[in-house]
Amino acid sequence: MTEKKKMGLPAKMGIGMIAGILAGVVVQSAGWSVDFIKPFGDLFIRLIRMIVIPLVFASLVAGAASMGNARKLGSVATKTIGWYLATTGVAVGLGLLFANVFNPGVGLNMATEGLKAKEIAPPSVVDTLLNIVPMNPLQAFAEGNLLQIIFFAIFFGFALNAIGEKGRPLLNLFEIITETMIKLTNTVMGYAPYGVAALIAYTVAQNGLSVLLPLIKLIVAMYAICILHIVVVYLASVKFIAKISIKDFIKGIAEPLMVAFTTCSSASALAINLKQVRKLGASKSVSSFTVPLGNTINMDGAAIYLGLAAVFVSQVYGMELTGTEQLTILLMAVLASIGSVGVPSMALVVMTMVFTSVGLPLEAIALVAGVDRVLDMARTSLNVFGDATAAVVVSKMEGELGEVNLSDDEAVSA
Repeated sequence: MTEKKKMGLPAKMGIGMIAGILAGVVVQSAGWSVDFIKPFGDLFIRLIRMIVIPLVFASLVAGAASMGNARKLGSVATKTIGWYLATTGVAVGLGLLFANVFNPGVGLNMATEGLKAKEIAPPSVVDTLLNIVPMNPLQAFAEGNLLQIIFFAIFFGFALNAIGEKGRPLLNLFEIITETMIKLTNTVMGYAPYGVAALIAYTVAQNGLSVLLPLIKLIVAMYAICILHIVVVYLASVKFIAKISIKDFIKGIAEPLMVAFTTCSSASALAINLKQVRKLGASKSVSSFTVPLGNTINMDGAAIYLGLAAVFVSQVYGMELTGTEQLTILLMAVLASIGSVGVPSMALVVMTMVFTSVGLPLEAIALVAGVDRVLDMARTSLNVFGDATAAVVVSKMEGELGEVNLSDDEAVSA
């Protein structure tokens, strides 16, 4: 008698998403309050975020401490940052190219009078660089400032490695903490389908599906570009550089992608993404560096959105962008995406910087506010996809890519 195969978590989360959409439509049609739905979704976000900080710190300390020397750390850091900068540049280019082909704003008459974007002053380059270094690491932990935590963890781990055998017990402790947090992630993900259903139901019930109609062309263009970027950049790299089966890779990252898509939070997907790339063969030291760092500076999804949104707004206002101005958008989007790391309302800051650089009206940002959640689902999913790709590609470049083992959680500790 054959054993009945259990339904996988991605399938359960897919069912939860569909159930959430249907529930949201029913709640909105009936005119009921959506307040009772929100706490169930918020609980899921809180559970995921509960895991992120201790997992990032412990895994980075263990990863940096096990790299052996400064040359190794420098090699991984250079390849990782170079990869993220290159893919972000390609992403902006695709956004601009397809925006000019799709023309999402041509012929669209939208009232822009009375619209006003919240003004946020972007940080200077000097302030951005200085803010990476925490004056008080405990404050960085309390505020959840991932970039500062990453900086402190890397230096702490490297110092731990430098003291040699005396530091071995502490290194073992951080490795145990990492494995414990991964196990805790498995437990928390049992609630994921219900949390996903609540998050989607609340969003649909609050905004409705009708808000999508005026900007459907923009939404379709955004998702089409994201899919193209995945195929041309990510999957091609997985196939030809990491030499991993595309089917295995997609199966491996299905869970973190679903979390990213439904929560619109890269941080929420970080823990499960780190676990899954290890099962795909990424080494512990490389994945512990690339995934948390990518969570903060890899903004391919936002980069595509910035290029697309800039051309969209110029078309709505009848303002033609020259080739030089579009090149300026490309460069500004790459630099601004990284330069605004850790800043509240990051997407607004970056868009403000880009629009200002080419003379687009800032109040136009409010045009896409109604569908930002739908667009954010694509942006966040693409960012998480990119983090996972970087982990396996850099592991391959470092000669540390192991065998794919998606069926056994114990593979994570290898």
